[in-house]
Amino acid sequence: MTYLIDGNNYIGFTSSFNRKDPRSKYELVSKLLVFQQLKRTRVILVFDGVPDLNLLDERFQRKNFSVVFPPSGQNADSIIKEIILKQTDLRRFFVVSSDREIKNFAKAKRAHALSSKDFDRELKTKLREYKRHLQNEKRVSSPSPLEMNQWLEIFNNKK
Repeated sequence: MTYLIDGNNYIGFTSSFNRKDPRSKYELVSKLLVFQQLKRTRVILVFDGVPDLNLLDERFQRKNFSVVFPPSGQNADSIIKEIILKQTDLRRFFVVSSDREIKNFAKAKRAHALSSKDFDRELKTKLREYKRHLQNEKRVSSPSPLEMNQWLEIFNNKK
């Protein structure tokens, strides 16, 4: 399964992000890295504008996760269309954008078009599940040294 995400479109949709704040891209990337690992899927995130060299660092360029900026003279929409055209199997290929032109192009090529709203719901659900999982892991903790000594005394006295 692959998610091709129109990054600027998604940032513009969500209320927690601000398109003009460069930290928004980093926050989105960090959430998508967790999403990608949890879903065991592939994520291709395409941003408009001047490439952010930090986001092109190897930490964000992995086998199943990549951040893409268009070359000079192109925009994210053209890159997204190129990526869709290169796919050989679009049955499990999801294009995330609320841009009508991108959604129609994806549907015409038989890819699944997800609105930013629908994807946002899926992303938040997956991240909530992950937080709950982390909280449950915290609850299962090793006994303290004091507790260990108390248990050892109890078991040693029964012999």
